[in-house]
Amino acid sequence: MPEVCTVPRLLVAAPQGRSGKTTITLGLVAALRARGLTVQPFKKGPDFIDPGWLGRAAGRPCRNLDAFFFPRETLAQVFVRGVQGADVAVVEGAMGLFDGVDLEGSGSTAEIAKIIRSPVVLVINATRMTRSAAAVVLGFKAFDPELELAGVILNHVARPRHERVLREAIKRFCNLPVLGVFPKCALAAIPDRHLGLVPVGEEEREAEILEVLRELAEKYLDIEGILALARRAAPLTVSLPDDSPVVKKEVRLGVFRDRAFSFYYPENLEALEAAGAELCFINALEDDLPPVDGLYIGGGFPEIFAACLEANEGLRRRVREAAEAGMPIYAECGGLMYLSRSLLFRGHRYAMAGVFPFDVTFGDQPSGHGYMRLKALGGNPFFPAGERLLGHEFHHSRPLNLSPSTLFGFAVERGYGINGAFDGAIYRSTLAAYCHLHALAAPGWAPALVAKAREFRKGG
Repeated sequence: MPEVCTVPRLLVAAPQGRSGKTTITLGLVAALRARGLTVQPFKKGPDFIDPGWLGRAAGRPCRNLDAFFFPRETLAQVFVRGVQGADVAVVEGAMGLFDGVDLEGSGSTAEIAKIIRSPVVLVINATRMTRSAAAVVLGFKAFDPELELAGVILNHVARPRHERVLREAIKRFCNLPVLGVFPKCALAAIPDRHLGLVPVGEEEREAEILEVLRELAEKYLDIEGILALARRAAPLTVSLPDDSPVVKKEVRLGVFRDRAFSFYYPENLEALEAAGAELCFINALEDDLPPVDGLYIGGGFPEIFAACLEANEGLRRRVREAAEAGMPIYAECGGLMYLSRSLLFRGHRYAMAGVFPFDVTFGDQPSGHGYMRLKALGGNPFFPAGERLLGHEFHHSRPLNLSPSTLFGFAVERGYGINGAFDGAIYRSTLAAYCHLHALAAPGWAPALVAKAREFRKGG
């Protein structure tokens, strides 16, 4: 039935990446939470790392809004369901505000803002720029009249005169409020890695960084002005599907979840539970394999923790034995690496589970990066032949010594996958792919994995 969402909201965007929007958004979320507000964070796109930080800053899981994965109605439903119980929603954009998968801007941050009817705040990197900042803002304001560009935050401002000229130019030529000014080098840097920021669970200074960002936001942002802007958001009417009936938990699914494996969409875990799975989280760095009927091994950075994963020989052996026995195992990216014979990383070889007889190496440039379109092939344990799926990949790794007899579950129609033509290596009831799937874009995935686990529990 239709539901009208009136939760205040705003979207933080920028003309291009590396403008400072992630750290500014984190500081804003932390500052709003410190005021006693329940903040629901969202991230545009398929990213895992930024949502991890945003979720930690907010104290509730961040959810992804992706117009490539979801049709407009589904995306709006994700937003409305996500903000239930929240006082305000904060969405972090990705790349440049109007950057999409084509010249029409399909899947852009601007498209997301229009779907959820959110005002937009534009973060401008003002390095070596004064009056020209107004030209940039004015161009963004005029580019899409349907978009509500409602304010500006200035970053990397050098000195008081620089700030004064920027403010006056934007006020005079753009008629928009400046809602924050961050001095040059003010923002604390979250360490980077080849796929972006270091995941939140790996950063020992996590609490310190978030506290510094909160203090900076309190000092340099007009929090009240930002809240007033968020409260201007127009009501959003969405037809929500009826809640699914509660399903009895008939199987136990093990989920690797630790510093090495942390890339999971909240909806994927929720979909498995809704399909009848009790989730059992496993620390692959320390735990043995508990009694489970199937495994879900998500992405992450197993290469960084390869020595610890290798040292947990008991778990590696039990996973290999489970795969041999036909237990259903669904693995994505880092999970694929774990199921390989070994990882070759920074001059060292680390033994992995050995479910598949290939090794994995790493390059300086991504082997695959971007959205994927896949077609399920015959023999796929979780999808019927011919089904088409949307996903995402971002990996610097690639398998070595692939056997010509390797069975694959997907033909790649867009993207790279394992070898440019195929993705999803298959062994018995194990499927390991570079593609990350979102349960709402692949609604048959969770029921199929749970059904396979139920079948395995009953003896095959």
